[in-house]
Amino acid sequence: MSPRPRPHLKCLPSTPTNPGIAEPALTGTGDGAPKGVAEGVPTAVRRDQQTGDGRYPIAWLTITAPRGAVPTATSICQCGRNLFAAGHHKALALIADHTRHRELCPLRTRQEGAAV
Repeated sequence: MSPRPRPHLKCLPSTPTNPGIAEPALTGTGDGAPKGVAEGVPTAVRRDQQTGDGRYPIAWLTITAPRGAVPTATSICQCGRNLFAAGHHKALALIADHTRHRELCPLRTRQEGAAV
């Protein structure tokens, strides 16, 4: 009995004999120049068309309370406040403290003598 020939594990593709370079698609003018972008797409980035009312966020309260896990809360403000609480009672206390901070934050309260 003769052994069976092993199949080739690697298959190398055949190299084409002619250099087939892709030609650019013809444009509407027929000059063969490639298009820069799709039709109707602006080529320059434009400024945001939405106009805001001048308000922006300065304080964030993040609450995470997955079912069956310990709830957490984080209070962050641009004035430098960065507090974290873990546990039901501590998270509730931080939420109340964050609400109080909104009234006392130096970035939100008007300074005396400031122009309105």
